[in-house]
Amino acid sequence: MKRLGAVLAALSALVPVPARTAELTRIASSFEKDHPFGMLLEVGYQRTQERARIVREAHQQGAVVDMPELNYLEIDQRLVIDARIGIWRDLELHYSVPVVLSQNRTWRYAAGTDNSNSTIFNNCLQANGDLVDPACPTTGVGSQALFTPNSDTYRSGLGDMTFGLAYAIFNQARDDTKPMWIVGLDYTAPTAALRDPTVPTDSKSRGAIGDKLHKYKFYTTLSRRMGAAEPYVQLQYTLPVRGPGWYSNCDHPDPRNMARPQNCADPAWGRSETGINGPHVAGLLFGTELQLSEDAREHRYFSIDLRGLVTYFSPGRYYNELTDVLGKLLYTQDYLQVGGGLGINAQPAAAITVRGLASLAYNTDHTLTSEMIGKDLDGDRTVDITANPREINPTYDFRTDVVSRRFRAVESFVFRAEISARLNF
Repeated sequence: MKRLGAVLAALSALVPVPARTAELTRIASSFEKDHPFGMLLEVGYQRTQERARIVREAHQQGAVVDMPELNYLEIDQRLVIDARIGIWRDLELHYSVPVVLSQNRTWRYAAGTDNSNSTIFNNCLQANGDLVDPACPTTGVGSQALFTPNSDTYRSGLGDMTFGLAYAIFNQARDDTKPMWIVGLDYTAPTAALRDPTVPTDSKSRGAIGDKLHKYKFYTTLSRRMGAAEPYVQLQYTLPVRGPGWYSNCDHPDPRNMARPQNCADPAWGRSETGINGPHVAGLLFGTELQLSEDAREHRYFSIDLRGLVTYFSPGRYYNELTDVLGKLLYTQDYLQVGGGLGINAQPAAAITVRGLASLAYNTDHTLTSEMIGKDLDGDRTVDITANPREINPTYDFRTDVVSRRFRAVESFVFRAEISARLNF
């Protein structure tokens, strides 16, 4: 204990005494007066849980209504290692890597749904739109389930690494007439192993988690200390770009879940038109950090963080809540995520900071299977699925992508809890 106290005292001596800023606008800085080197090293645990009800469109009395089918649950647990190094005054280089301990998904029948009335289980169509048997709609003979309704999948692995730069244009700790204003760029590299939705998984043979997308996140963050309160706001946008080895549904053409897999060999349908098309993400994070206790001289403080968020996800073809059971990338409708959170920040000594955050968000209802049926190749301004089958999108599925048969995610909530410990150098 004496040795530990000596180490903490030595670290404390390296930390300057400037006015504290909100955690969201904290930046590692070097070449300061009496502080030539600044670094923050953090290890955290995150648990994210998403619950949703999956419904399916159906014709009922002349209208298209949503019929309950499944309850969906995803639990993601990971360790995140984060390092931030000041490479110049108010200029930070940072790096983080997630270690995904488990990423498990379950699908169970919704209340009131079972094998007797589930449209998933009592399916009479093939992916190309033909009946499995002419008598199936009336007698059920030959019906083929889209997938096993009560299913589980298991994934884990080293996640995508992120590298970034952040710069404080204004630093309130240095000039109290200015706010903290940070601009930054994060690059997430597709380092995780490719997630192949056609490969089955179990608790002993876990699947990979990578989407093989480059992701460029541009953001700006402002905060202003006013007494015990420091309100803040962050705007961010993430641009997805396909990386090496990205997945296409035509990598595994399968008549069981594709309307016309033979079109995968047609030059008119390249991999870019059947492969992953990640969502563009734009978000607003806002809140206030309130100092409940602070001793600048001893570098101690305790604060709470109240925050809200609004995030937009654009439409795209990517991994969604039904990918693992349908065995392919799915075209997903755009949606909003709105929510809030409560966090605590405690620094018992200059060298150590402990943080915790719990948040709850709601995803607006959105379609999970919304692939386009095809495209006009002969210039007649129509998609001729009968006269010219080349125009059929090979990854289209008449069982799930037709209006009145599509799947939708509703009542979707995302709960996240995280805790971390940081060394401040």
